[in-house]
Amino acid sequence: MTTPLRLQPVIHNLSSENALFIVLGINSGETSLETIKDFCANFSALARSLNNRFPDGNFGAVLGFGSKAWDQLFPNQPKPKELSEFQEIKGEKHTAVSTEGDLFFHIRANKVAICYELASIINAKLKEATFCISETSGFRYFDGRAILGFVDGTENPEAVIAQGYAYVGSEDAEFTGGSYAFIQKYLHNMDKWAGLTTEQQEKVIGRRKFNDVELEDDVKPLNAHNVVSKAFDEDGNELKIVRGNMPFSNPAKGEYGTFFIGYARSFKTTRQMLEHMFLGSKEGYVDRLLDFSTPISGTLFFVPTYDFLDDLE
Repeated sequence: MTTPLRLQPVIHNLSSENALFIVLGINSGETSLETIKDFCANFSALARSLNNRFPDGNFGAVLGFGSKAWDQLFPNQPKPKELSEFQEIKGEKHTAVSTEGDLFFHIRANKVAICYELASIINAKLKEATFCISETSGFRYFDGRAILGFVDGTENPEAVIAQGYAYVGSEDAEFTGGSYAFIQKYLHNMDKWAGLTTEQQEKVIGRRKFNDVELEDDVKPLNAHNVVSKAFDEDGNELKIVRGNMPFSNPAKGEYGTFFIGYARSFKTTRQMLEHMFLGSKEGYVDRLLDFSTPISGTLFFVPTYDFLDDLE
């Protein structure tokens, strides 16, 4: 009997009330690499301990690796087929920027304290081996809405089939059960957005603001976000990813945004969505939402199975 793969929970606990998104860089030196590998080998045990301590906390944690980090940490091992540095997508008007990142942690729980607990352990264990590139605190806004006021994650596939879209399959057998995690931190121009009427905002998103019902085809513009941000296979069938987006905000600084994270079986799917948004759909339409939302980061990571991490011991 084959032992089932132990998958990192990329599609679970997405309804958590709070999240921490942490991106770290690796300090030079063999000692740093050994410290990180030792930590990674114990990561599943850390996650299991927190789940046992807080069984009702809706806790989940994911660890991913950037392309350069994979080469440094696992030089004698195979590499996921699509793991490489993200190449920026520069359109005539908007750019999906590329930014650095070696290690990525996506921590989710209903209580901020649980997120903090793991983050503090990560810092204690890795502070000499890594440096912080970014840390973003996300929160659930009312009934799962973005700061812009619309329900986010509507396009996610149903839970029953989400695993087939989020996890690598037999096409890369050595990394079956892993997932490609792409992150972008978007800042929103809320003054500009507030200058639109509700009807105009709905045409930017492609859905009704109050009840999240999709606009009718004869009303919805071809540059609406939910029209342009799609991917298709060669037969015209729509492809999906799983989004774990969270709003973030610092009102005192006038900072309002969305932390986008897309988990995918193949990064080609996510890349195609981004190209449609920033370069234009086959009809030539660029995502209208980008007139109000600017990405300030963009990094690709690979999330291996817990089995892969445990075998680092």
